[in-house]
Amino acid sequence: SKLAALFEHPLYNIPIPEVTEKDKLFVVNPMEKFSLRSSGSDEWVSSSKAETLLPTGKTAYDTYPTWLKFHVGINRYELYPRRDPLMPTLLHELATQRIISSVQKSGGTQLKLIMTFPNYGQALFKPMKQTRDQETPADFFYFSDFERHNAEIAAFHLDRILDFRRIPPVSGRLVNITKEIRDITTDKKLAKTFFISPAGNICFYGECSYYCSTEHALCGKPDQLEGSMAALLPDKTLAKRRSWRSPWRRSYHKSKKAEWELNPNYCVQVRETPPYDRGHRLLDLIDMTVLDFLMGNMDRHHYETFEKFGNDTFLLHLDNGRGFGTHSRDELSILAPLQQCCSIKKSTYLRLQLLATQPYRLSDLLREALATDTLAPVLAEPHLRALDRRLGKVLAAVGRCLAR
Repeated sequence: SKLAALFEHPLYNIPIPEVTEKDKLFVVNPMEKFSLRSSGSDEWVSSSKAETLLPTGKTAYDTYPTWLKFHVGINRYELYPRRDPLMPTLLHELATQRIISSVQKSGGTQLKLIMTFPNYGQALFKPMKQTRDQETPADFFYFSDFERHNAEIAAFHLDRILDFRRIPPVSGRLVNITKEIRDITTDKKLAKTFFISPAGNICFYGECSYYCSTEHALCGKPDQLEGSMAALLPDKTLAKRRSWRSPWRRSYHKSKKAEWELNPNYCVQVRETPPYDRGHRLLDLIDMTVLDFLMGNMDRHHYETFEKFGNDTFLLHLDNGRGFGTHSRDELSILAPLQQCCSIKKSTYLRLQLLATQPYRLSDLLREALATDTLAPVLAEPHLRALDRRLGKVLAAVGRCLAR
């Protein structure tokens, strides 16, 4: 396994600083236990007050469902550890656990559902809108592009291979529209949008500002629908997140250009503006730029951080559905922060150089990582080959900066 060899490499074993109590997102009560609600039930309840005896040698933490262990593990430096023993279990549960509730997520431009499992875990479901081999038409503006379920899955694995670990776990899943959405939804607005197509397939379109109409309905075959299931982050009432507008945000206008597109010295003013004037925030943003360029995502208008950790923490790379839309074109403007600031973390640069070598070729690693997903093959081959070409362009951009 190339992936196993990669994670053994010294560049993937650089220790993170010691995690103290104040560096953890949650301080956990070591006595708080979870137990099954009744025999034969698969619903969890907090039972610190109930008289439950734990098997010898077990701690209260061992009784937590996997999603809660994931939440409890988040700290100032990483969303999940490199060698996370929970990850295979969490991905498997996202793909297989029984769905007991499906409701539409409010906000956003396209249809997404929040799905709940019997153990109170929740996931964000993005349905399939186009096939693996369809490219975004060249005449489409980036802001009118579809969100792709397979891009969300591939982005999670790519982020992990780059050792950023800033995207919550995502798994592919085949959902039964009838049993797992229509029959169990309590969302009246969503329920009104189901119909049977002339081909006899079950379809629905929900309510949103783009692509929520009969012409853009999501249809099963006859009721099976592919989608991505992303583990939800802790509720914002428990762990507040701050949303930051990206300094290199696009104009989201058909003809207007953003300031960074007109001013080659734009980075000078960014470097003088908090929070980019100190710490590693600008370097973290350039990490995100590299990720976005590799997958061709032009839609990074905001990013988020956990409020508890202030400015000294990682950026969350959320909402990656507009990646992997084209493999035949490379959008060099995505690399503007790297090109204009001529800065990159040494550790990131060394890992990118490693991923350009034969034993650790980036396309091979991502292909191997995606092969374990329920919906494999997740990406069409041309998208995987494009990664190697784009990686070469990132390294060339750094090379030009070093020469300067």
